[in-house]
Amino acid sequence: MTPSDPYPHYIEFRHIYKTFDQPVLVDVNFHVDPGETVAIIGRSGVGKSVTLAHMMGFLKPDQGRIIVAFEDATGLPESEWNRIRKKVTMVFQSGALFDSLTVAENVLFSLELREDYNERNKEDVVEGLLEMVDIAGSRDAYPADLSTGYKRAVAIARALAAQPQCILYDEPTTMVDPIMSDHLGDLMLRLKKQLKMTSVVVTHDLELMYKVADRVVFLCEGGVIYEGPVADMAKSDHPQIREFLEMDRVV
Repeated sequence: MTPSDPYPHYIEFRHIYKTFDQPVLVDVNFHVDPGETVAIIGRSGVGKSVTLAHMMGFLKPDQGRIIVAFEDATGLPESEWNRIRKKVTMVFQSGALFDSLTVAENVLFSLELREDYNERNKEDVVEGLLEMVDIAGSRDAYPADLSTGYKRAVAIARALAAQPQCILYDEPTTMVDPIMSDHLGDLMLRLKKQLKMTSVVVTHDLELMYKVADRVVFLCEGGVIYEGPVADMAKSDHPQIREFLEMDRVV
């Protein structure tokens, strides 16, 4: 992309407003460049997950424009969003796995939608993905047999099976023990480095943010009060940011 391109960023929010019973997003502006990881942080209820829902086309803005995969996705019909979702996928907090399918079958499900693999290739890809996320030993287990962290690792493998350009993570380490949380962070970092994956991470986990993010978007009362490098956020004198960081130190 060149500076003259109308949409130079992979994802961009331009003056986005969204109201439900009350305003949730108010004149929100930020961007995500290809190959980088941006963390969206802030207190509960400030609209973090709502931003992800807009990036996936599950919600439409009341005002403003949304750029996804270098194109203006504002007001696109569902058929066009289906095309964009082949490039941008989401790892849900719940994992959103099929309970009746094994771990391997859940990952295989994404490959069944593609025509560029034969049956042998699909099995090889499933094995490779499960090894990549370090859960090859659980290939025949069912979601009910897995911990929350393992479910999310399976969800990441399934997302990768579709060969997306970008992954959106919704609170990937919430309700996960510290060891698995560290493992998921290492996995996300590996995907970023090995696959040059563009990522957006909604999280309360500042340790995860420091590990994987290049830049941070801090939401407060519906708006962006900080957008910039992770290291520079600690220099902010905004009272909400100071309080947030101090509370994390106490915890």
